[in-house]
Amino acid sequence: MAKHTLIAYVEDVPGVLNRIASLFRRRNFNIDSLTVGRTEQTGVSRLTVVVEATDHGARLVEANLYKLVNVLRVDDLTHKNALMRELGLVKVSVTPQTRAQVLQLVDVFRARVVDVDELSIVIEVTGTPEKISKFELVLRPYGITEMVRTGSVAMARGHEAMSANPPLVRAEVVPGDHAHDSGVSMSV
Repeated sequence: MAKHTLIAYVEDVPGVLNRIASLFRRRNFNIDSLTVGRTEQTGVSRLTVVVEATDHGARLVEANLYKLVNVLRVDDLTHKNALMRELGLVKVSVTPQTRAQVLQLVDVFRARVVDVDELSIVIEVTGTPEKISKFELVLRPYGITEMVRTGSVAMARGHEAMSANPPLVRAEVVPGDHAHDSGVSMSV
C-alpha cells in the first residue's frame, strides 16, 4: 500500500466534512492527513486528503467521493508532478548551553523562530512532510515539549493541470431529462 493524495473540491456548506470523513470510516480507510480551506472561487472549499491505500482502493474512494452530493470534483495527485507542503510548530526546551545549537538547526532547515522565552523556543517550519519529520527527528534530543502539524496541502505543478480539469460547478439535473445520464449512477 502507498500513500495517495486526493483533492476534493466541495461546496462550502455545513456537513460536507462530516460526510466525507464518514465515507472514509465506512470504507475502513485511515486518513493520514486532512486539510481543508477555501479556494479562489466563492462557495468552494478544497480538501486535501492523504490516505494509505492500494491503487484500486484509491480509485474506489475517488468514485465514492463523486457520489456525495456536495462534491464538485476529485483529483488524484498521487502519480502526478505535484507540490506538497505542510506547516509545523515545534516547542523545544532549551538551556543556555543548547539554545545556539537549536538556532543553528533552525537555520539549516530554513525554519523560523516565532516565540522565545528563557526555557523554550517555538519554531515554525514549512516544507514537505518528509522535511517536517526530519526536523522533528533532529530536535527530539533537545526535548520537544509540544508539536503540531497542519497536514499536507498539495497542488499540481504547471499550467496543463488547470486546463485538463472540468469547471467547479454542480450540474443541475432536471427531473425527466435523461440526456445527461450516459452511464452515471445517481443515488439520494
